[in-house]
Amino acid sequence: MKNKYRILKIVITVIILGLLLSFSLKRFSGQKITDNKISVKMNEKTPVYFVDEKDIREIVKKENPSGKVGDLNIPLLEKKINSLPAVDSANVYLNLNGKLNLDIKQRVPVFRLNRDGKDFYVDEKGIEFPISRTYSHPCMLVTGNVKPDEYQKLAELVEKIDKDDFSKKYFIGISKNKDSYNLLTSEGNYRVEIGDLDNIDFKVRGFKTFVEKYLVYQDPQKYSMVSVKYQNQIVTTLNPYFKENDSLLKAGKLELAKAPSQSVTVKKAETKPKTAETKKTHTTSIKPKESTKPKTHAKETKKTEKKSPAPAQSKPKPKPKPKVKIE
Repeated sequence: MKNKYRILKIVITVIILGLLLSFSLKRFSGQKITDNKISVKMNEKTPVYFVDEKDIREIVKKENPSGKVGDLNIPLLEKKINSLPAVDSANVYLNLNGKLNLDIKQRVPVFRLNRDGKDFYVDEKGIEFPISRTYSHPCMLVTGNVKPDEYQKLAELVEKIDKDDFSKKYFIGISKNKDSYNLLTSEGNYRVEIGDLDNIDFKVRGFKTFVEKYLVYQDPQKYSMVSVKYQNQIVTTLNPYFKENDSLLKAGKLELAKAPSQSVTVKKAETKPKTAETKKTHTTSIKPKESTKPKTHAKETKKTEKKSPAPAQSKPKPKPKPKVKIE
């Protein structure tokens, strides 16, 4: 019995609410929606002005020419506002007192992309939307053939740059050349090559270390590129238009010019020790000189034997040791 009474109470409550709603609609259906009964709220955290309150009020008037509450098609009006390129979401509802509420959230650009001569914005979700004629949002400028599937990672990179004071101070733009990304700097003419969009934190920390340990003591015009795309190393490229680099560049060219002749001299130097070693081995060996000098002594002994023959039983004289000079 208790369950029956509960169900009956619920049914009665729904009927009463339905009657009140129909009564309120009939009551306000003939009323007009004046300007003071239209409430427009922008709910984005970062203030943007692609769509202003005046634009929304004009859309409401176009969708409801009579201005009566009963002639207003709320779902159609909500769909119309959501179709605006700069609108992320829109919620339209009507109070019982006849007040029309429009809660609108606009798209906040993360970066502005220039591709094939066309400019447009990209939000944090990776969605493109056109630029406005009346409002320009300050954000990172990106150039090059950036693909839509790279928007998300690129947006993450820009957000990390905006949150870090060091990166925000140094990097003012991003360019893509073929498959490699470059960060454009505010100081000097050099660019920071980062390669792909992976390991961004590690690459930015590497450049920060290079700046603090070395670049702060150098003229920022000295380099045209600082590459951090390689793991655990930083490669720099000198600026050919910087006058102080002339001596370094000339020295580099001379070294490149001398490189072939140096290779030849090295080869010759490698052959000379070998010949010297062979000569030394021949000079230090005693056997060849024993074969030359003992022969002369043997001839002299034979001549002396003919002149003064020795007795048959006399002992043979010991052969004198040859004297050899080792130089």
